[in-house]
Amino acid sequence: MSEPAGGSARAVIVALHGGGMNAGYFDGQAHPDVSLLVLGAHLGYRVLALDRPGYGASAGRFPRGQRLTAQAATVRAAIAAFTARHAPDARILLLGHSFGAKVAFAVAAGWGTRGLLGVDVSGCGRRLAVNAGLVGGDAGRDVRRLNWGPLGLYPPDTFRMSQAVVAPVPVHEVSTVAGWTRLSAVILPRVDVPVRLTFARHEAWWRHDDGEITDLMARFSAAPRIVVDRLPEAGHNISLGWAARAYHLKVLAFAEECLAHARHAAPQDF
Repeated sequence: MSEPAGGSARAVIVALHGGGMNAGYFDGQAHPDVSLLVLGAHLGYRVLALDRPGYGASAGRFPRGQRLTAQAATVRAAIAAFTARHAPDARILLLGHSFGAKVAFAVAAGWGTRGLLGVDVSGCGRRLAVNAGLVGGDAGRDVRRLNWGPLGLYPPDTFRMSQAVVAPVPVHEVSTVAGWTRLSAVILPRVDVPVRLTFARHEAWWRHDDGEITDLMARFSAAPRIVVDRLPEAGHNISLGWAARAYHLKVLAFAEECLAHARHAAPQDF
């Protein structure tokens, strides 16, 4: 977690990492421009990067991980416990990458009525562009290409530094991937806050042609606003590459837009 030097935050960014990485994904150490935790705190946000069930600090409790709906319930409870203790009445922006994007959508779909500003995700569509059997596989050439894209997109120390970030994909998570197209048809229409979707130029896990994006946007029937961004010079692991700072600034800009929307939508006393 990171927070502004003064302690008072504009909102809380809850960051959910993808499959095969832990929460350190959002605190890249290969270059000063890469860390969302550093940038978010500098610009007035508290950033809470969670180890999802089966990763990092939660691996002991959930050695096999959890399937999607169970993960969403666990994450929702963790956010509630954190805000009750550290940030009562805080506004929350959910930020999800890859499998963490699915969890972010599922968390938002069952959120309730107060405090959620929006959902901002990257590296996740509705239909895989590859065989689902590659998910959770070893770090062969095909999987490395899907995860990273061209290596020149990342600072030179990225792959040495990321050794502490990479983690095995829990078995329950692997078994959930193939069912996402079906699950998303149920989950996405229940997301009733602004949504932002980012696709990297070199995203290879997911289909993201114009037809796919149109179909994806149509699923958010309750969202008051949908933003789609395509990020050049970026691979699947956006938050670890040279494009990370631009991406994170756009995340925080979206948070500001969501704050403005929330203020406008709130009842006014005259």
